[in-house]
Amino acid sequence: MKSLYDNEMNLEFLSRSKNEAFARITVAAFAAQLDPTIEELADIKTAVSEAVTNSIIHGYEDTEGIVKIRARILDNTIEIEVSDTGKGIEDIELARKPLYTTKANLERSGMGFTIMESFMDEVDIESVVGLGTKILMKKHIKKDEEIDEIENADLTAIGGR
Repeated sequence: MKSLYDNEMNLEFLSRSKNEAFARITVAAFAAQLDPTIEELADIKTAVSEAVTNSIIHGYEDTEGIVKIRARILDNTIEIEVSDTGKGIEDIELARKPLYTTKANLERSGMGFTIMESFMDEVDIESVVGLGTKILMKKHIKKDEEIDEIENADLTAIGGR
C-alpha cells in the first residue's frame, strides 16, 4: 500500500496523565526526521502535551478511554491528529477563548487551545458531544535555505546586506 505521505505513525494509549509525556516524546522523536530546530521541536512537544492533556482531563473526565495520535509527514510539514471518544465539546468557539475553562476547580488555566494555536501553524478542532474530539495540528519545519532567505530579507528590510 502506497501512502500519500512521506511517513506516518499511529499511537494509542490509555487516558492516564502519566502517558502525556510518553505521547509528547514519541511525537518529538517522529518529528526529528525533519531536522527541526530546538524551538520547532519544543513547539510541537508543547502543542501535543496540551492536546493530550485536554483529551485526558476534559474528554474522559473521571473515566478511562483511549487517546489516539496519528502523525504524518509530507514534504517539510508534520500533521498531528490527537483524538478521543470522550464526551466532546459543546461549544468549540467558546472553548477556544483564552482563559475559558470548565475545570477551574482543578486549577486549569483555560489556555490549551490558545497555546496550541500559538505554537502550530494550523489547528482545526472537530467535536461531537457524546462521540469525542479530534484536533488536527500542522507545523511547517523550515529548512536551512528558508531560514537564510528569512534572515536575508530581514537584514535587507533594515538596510543591511
